[in-house]
Amino acid sequence: MKNFITRPYWTYKNDLRAAALTRLSGSEFRSRFRLRDAEWDYIQDKGIDTIRSHAKDFVRLRLAPAMISNDGKQTPMKGHPIFIGQHATATCCRGCLYKWHLLPWKSREKRIRSTR
Repeated sequence: MKNFITRPYWTYKNDLRAAALTRLSGSEFRSRFRLRDAEWDYIQDKGIDTIRSHAKDFVRLRLAPAMISNDGKQTPMKGHPIFIGQHATATCCRGCLYKWHLLPWKSREKRIRSTR
């Protein structure tokens, strides 16, 4: 087994990404997501900088808040290239972030309440 402690952090981070991408490539559900011509046209019209800005906003508004009323259902399956990309890469909700990327999804308040 490799010793991750002595390796630079970015190497370890890249290993985690590679492992997640390997797992995702084996998912029949995730591999079905493809951008259609309309999404490609949207990207061309808006430009990549705008699309990146949209992605940051979607994560900030839909995934980052401590409490989300529709957690697990906040990302539509279509309508914007970022939504399709989020489903393809399992970054669409906190449950998928936890399952596929090992990122914790429970807010601090939920953890505290569940231990009482």
